[in-house]
Amino acid sequence: MEEHQNLESFLTWAAKLGISDSTTTNHPQHSLSSSLSLSNFPHSGGRGLGAVRDLKRGELILKVPKSALMTRDSVMEDKKLCFSVNNHSSLSPTQILAVCLLYEMGKGKTSRWHPYLMHLPQSYDILAMFGEFEKHALQVDEAVWVTEKAVLKAKSEWKEAQALMEELKLKPRLLTFKAWVWAAATISSRTLHVPWDEAGCLCPVGDLFNYDAPGDEPCSIGDGEDLLSNSSVHVTDLSNGGNTMLVDSEQLDSHSQRLTDGGFEEDANAYCFYARANYKKGDQVLLCYGTYTNLELLEHYGFLLHENPNDKVFIPLEPAVYSSSSWSKESLYIHHNGRPSFALLAALRLWATPQNKRRSVGHLAYAGSQLSPENEIFIMKQLSKICHAVLHNMPTCIDDDNLLLNAIDCQDFYTFMDFTKLMSSKDEIYTFLEAHNMKDAHSFTDKILSKNTRRCMDRWKWAIQWRVRYKKVLVNCISYCNEILDSFMK
Repeated sequence: MEEHQNLESFLTWAAKLGISDSTTTNHPQHSLSSSLSLSNFPHSGGRGLGAVRDLKRGELILKVPKSALMTRDSVMEDKKLCFSVNNHSSLSPTQILAVCLLYEMGKGKTSRWHPYLMHLPQSYDILAMFGEFEKHALQVDEAVWVTEKAVLKAKSEWKEAQALMEELKLKPRLLTFKAWVWAAATISSRTLHVPWDEAGCLCPVGDLFNYDAPGDEPCSIGDGEDLLSNSSVHVTDLSNGGNTMLVDSEQLDSHSQRLTDGGFEEDANAYCFYARANYKKGDQVLLCYGTYTNLELLEHYGFLLHENPNDKVFIPLEPAVYSSSSWSKESLYIHHNGRPSFALLAALRLWATPQNKRRSVGHLAYAGSQLSPENEIFIMKQLSKICHAVLHNMPTCIDDDNLLLNAIDCQDFYTFMDFTKLMSSKDEIYTFLEAHNMKDAHSFTDKILSKNTRRCMDRWKWAIQWRVRYKKVLVNCISYCNEILDSFMK
């Protein structure tokens, strides 16, 4: 009841700032109710925005005035903050926004943003917050390396901003690395692009939309940081060889033709959001942030998708594969459904061709054609062999991972241990239990678990979910290879 009242107060505060989902000129007492409502979607993102009526694709569904956006400029109307920030020009725009956010948090109820700040998550699960255990639970070298880099970057930026934060006399708890990562995670996961500030803006109510991955339907140009402004957008012109061209947004003469879910519009002096699809009453209304793999979603947003059409898996290849063609390493991957990328197939086909014959068949490989039955059979066997080797070298199998996920979901120590008895490898379980002094039923109960332990378990679960999806892509690739090999046997 208290949480509901706080949410109502927040939405009322937002309405006073002019934030509204209504297209009428009336000034509503509540920022949501005409098109959207704050709802819970437990199986698809948790708290998010739902449709209170049928919505048409391209329809304006939320407008947030510029004056309601939290940006460096709006926060630095505080003269003390502005003076100090101007003395630290070496800091990046994102670092400065993080300091501004912590500065406003330190003001408590005196901050004009207090109702909004109180509804920000208390913690996040981005990779920069992963500890050593959760990092290694990812199991894949690439993911471990990305996590290490994220943590090192956060620590470096925190140290660089220390002098400014001390000059501002922030409270001791706001000077900690934990507080800094929270601020950095807030910015990483919640800011939206604005044309005048590289750091972006925090958008009350507008940041409640959950993520929808881009599929066949266009949602945003480039990635989530390239949201439509009112000046021009970059569009890929397929009739022009895939070259990028500038299109004046005035050419988009109806909402149904908009190429993104929203953006800051100069003529409205507001951030405007549009329905990216047709929604029925009660549906969750989603926002496309851009194209991300699951590892990138974890790194920047702290979640992943069970079915991500943009996920990729990179596998170890012989150096000769990379040198056999002009494809970049980034293009040699396996799609989320287990199919090798166009470039990976082409590179493997050329690699399996004698060097003195590559020039004569190169045009066929680059066109995506099979070179010969023998060539195709060979590369399918090699690809399957690599995937088998990667899976074999992983510390756990998919079945054990799924048992572990079920164990983590349970709230009873005995049930937890019953699940672990079914696993072939228990090292990971015991390492976690020992690290958190969870040796018996009493120490495992939800009431006894510390907040820190629960957060670690949540991140552990994300790591397991990520590696399960990674392994499933490899399993699906093996199935794909077998189907191709079977087709040659008929």
